[in-house]
Amino acid sequence: MHLFRMGVSDRERGRAGREREGTKQEERRRVRAGERLRAVAAVLLTLTATMPPGVAQQNGAGSKGPDKAASELPVAPTPVATQPIPLRTSSRDYSKAFATWFGNPINIYRPTIIPKASFNNSVRLADLMKDGKIYLSLSDALSLAIENNYDIAIARYDLDIAETDILRTRTGATPLGAPSGLVTGTLGGSTSTLSTGGGPGGTTVGSGGAGSGVSGLTLTTAGAGPNPQALDPTLTGAIQLQRQESPQTSIFSPRASTNTNQYNFTYNQGFVTGTTLQVGFNNQRLTTNSPYYDYSPLFSSSFQATVTQQLLQGAGIWVNKRFMYQALNDRRITDSSFRQQILYTVNQVETIYWGLVQAYEDVQAKERALDQSNQLLSDNKKQLEIGTMAPLDVVNAESTVATDQQALISAQSALNYQQQIIKQAITRNLNDPQLSAAPVIPTDRVSLEPLPEESQPVEALVQEAFQQSPLLEQAVLTLRNDEITLKGARNALLPALDVYGFYGASAAGGSQSPACYNFLTNPPGPCAPNTVPTVGYGSTLSNLVNSSSPNKGVGFNLTINLRDRQAQSEQERSLMEYRQAELRLEQLHTEIRMQVTNAMYALTNDRAQVKAATAARDYSQQSLEAEEKKLHLGASTTANVLQQQRYLATAEDNLIAAHAAYAKDRSGLYQTLASTLQHYDINLTEAAEGTMTTAPVVPGVEPAKPGNEPSMTLPATN
Repeated sequence: MHLFRMGVSDRERGRAGREREGTKQEERRRVRAGERLRAVAAVLLTLTATMPPGVAQQNGAGSKGPDKAASELPVAPTPVATQPIPLRTSSRDYSKAFATWFGNPINIYRPTIIPKASFNNSVRLADLMKDGKIYLSLSDALSLAIENNYDIAIARYDLDIAETDILRTRTGATPLGAPSGLVTGTLGGSTSTLSTGGGPGGTTVGSGGAGSGVSGLTLTTAGAGPNPQALDPTLTGAIQLQRQESPQTSIFSPRASTNTNQYNFTYNQGFVTGTTLQVGFNNQRLTTNSPYYDYSPLFSSSFQATVTQQLLQGAGIWVNKRFMYQALNDRRITDSSFRQQILYTVNQVETIYWGLVQAYEDVQAKERALDQSNQLLSDNKKQLEIGTMAPLDVVNAESTVATDQQALISAQSALNYQQQIIKQAITRNLNDPQLSAAPVIPTDRVSLEPLPEESQPVEALVQEAFQQSPLLEQAVLTLRNDEITLKGARNALLPALDVYGFYGASAAGGSQSPACYNFLTNPPGPCAPNTVPTVGYGSTLSNLVNSSSPNKGVGFNLTINLRDRQAQSEQERSLMEYRQAELRLEQLHTEIRMQVTNAMYALTNDRAQVKAATAARDYSQQSLEAEEKKLHLGASTTANVLQQQRYLATAEDNLIAAHAAYAKDRSGLYQTLASTLQHYDINLTEAAEGTMTTAPVVPGVEPAKPGNEPSMTLPATN
C-alpha cells in the first residue's frame, strides 16, 4: 500500500512538472506573440501619426482589426516615412476643387488647363560647355539628371495624379488608383536589385496602382464592400410644357383642351454617416376648358423631404470614408515611389558616369600603348638599317602596332557611345547639333577613401536599410490598404437595414374655371360666379408649410440575402490577399538583408581588387622599364619587350575596371541602404520641383589628375 502511494505520488509530481513546463512554454509563446504584435502596432501607429487628424481617428478608434486570427508578423523596425509629406510638383493642390459656388460658379464647368511640359534643356548644361566640350563632374551630372531626365519628369506627374484621386474619393467615388513604380526608359547603367522591372517609358505595376500590388501581388478585391454615399449634392430640375387636345369619348368625357406646365426640382445629398437626404419640390399649372375642373388655371404644389439612415450594411463614417483613406495611403505610396525613382535614376546616372570615366581612361591607356608600340617599331627599324636587328623583329613590332591601333579604335568607339549614353540621361533635347557632337570630359575620379559604412557591422546597415527603404514603406502602406479593403468586404456580409422618415405637404389653388359646371344643382348648370374661392400661388405655397395638408411617416427597409455567396467569396479572397501581403512584407525584409550583405561583400572585394590591380600595374610598369634597358644593352629581345607591354596594357585595363567596379558598387550600396539623398545632400523637394538650387555634394571623389585629353581622331594605319 505504501509503495502504491509512492508510485501515485511520483506520477502526480511528474504530471505537475509537465503542466508547469507547459505553462511556462505557453507564457513564452504569449510574450513572443505580444512582442510581434507590438512591432506591428508600432508600424501602423507611425503611419497613422502622419495622417490628417480625422483619418487617424477613424483608423484607430471605432475600427476593428482585419481578423481575430490575424497573422503574427515578425519583429521589424518601423520604416521612416518619406519626407516632406506630401511632395508637391506644382503650386496647384489637385486634391482640392479649384472652383466652388462661392466664387465664380461658371468655373465649375470649365476644364482645368495643364501646361505643356518643357522640352528644353536646363541652363546649367549651357554653363558647362567650353570650347565645344562639356566638362562634367559627377555632381553636375546628377543635378542635370534631376532637372532634365525623362524618367524623373514622367514620375513627377504621378504626384499630381495621386492628388486627383484624393479629390475623387471625397465625392464617395471609388479611387482610380495612384500610379507608382519605376520609370525605366533611360538607356545605360545597370538595373538595381531594388527595382521592380518595367518597360521603357512606362511605369511598372507598383504598390499604389489600381488593383495592383508589389512584386506581382494583386488586390483584385479593391473596392469591395458597399458603395459609399454620393457626397457631392445634386440638384435636378425638370420643366415640361404640355398642350393636349383630348377627343370626346362619352358624355362624361367631352372634348377638352388642356395646357399643363410642370416645374419639378429634386435635391439629393449623401453624408459620411450613411445618411441620405432627398427633397422633392413639384409645381404644376394647368389650364383647361373641361367642365370637370373647378380651377382654371389650377396651381398645385407639393414637397417631400426624406431622410434615410443605413443601420447595418454601409452604416458609419469609416465605411463611407474608406476610399478617402486608401487615396491618402496611395498618395504617400506615390511619394515613396518618387523617392525610389530618384534613388534609382541617381544610381543609374552615376553608373553611367563611371562607365564614361572607364571608357575615357581606357582610350588614354590605349593611346599610351600605341605610342610605346610605335616607338619600339621606330627603334627596331633604325637598328635594322644599321644591321643590328633581324627583319623578323620589325615585322613582329609592326603586328603589335596594328593590334594596338585596332584596340584604340574600339576604345574610341566605346567612348563615343558612352558619351551619347550620358547625354541622353542628363538632357531633354539632343537635337542641337552642337550638343550632340560635343564630347563629354569627366572631371571626377573615384577616391579610395574608406566609407563610414565599411567600418560598420552588417547588421547595423541592415537595420538602416529597413528604416530607409521605400519598398518597405510602400509594402506597409499597401498592407494598410489591404486591411481597409478587408473591412469593407466584411461589412458587405451584413444585411441591409435602413430606417427612413419623410415629411411633406401638398396644396392647390387657382381661379374659378370659366367652363366650371355644377352637376349638383337641379337642374345642373354652369357654376355661379365666386362659387369657387380664388387662391393665389402665394397662398398655395403658404399652405405647404402651415400643416394644412401634411404627409409624414417613418419606415424600415430590410434586405436579407439568403445565401450571399458573392459577398462571402469577396471576403474570403480579400483575407487571402491580405495574408499574401503579410508574407510579402516579411519577404522584403529578407531580400533587403541579402542585398545589403551582398553589397558589403562586393565593396570589400572591390577595394581589395583595386589594391591588387594597382600593385600588378606597378610591377608591370617596372618590368617593362627593366626589359627595355636590357634590350638597349643587348641582353633581351624585342619579343620580350612586346610581351611586357602586353602585360602592362592588361594590368592598366584591370586597374581601370577595378576602379569603375568599386565606384559603381559604392553607389549601389547607397541605393540599397536608401541613403543616397542624405549622402549626396539631395533635396527631395527640389527634385520634385525639377529645379536644383543646391548642387549635390558627392563624397569619395577627387579631381582628375592633369593629363592629355584622349583624341577621337582615328590612328593612322599603313
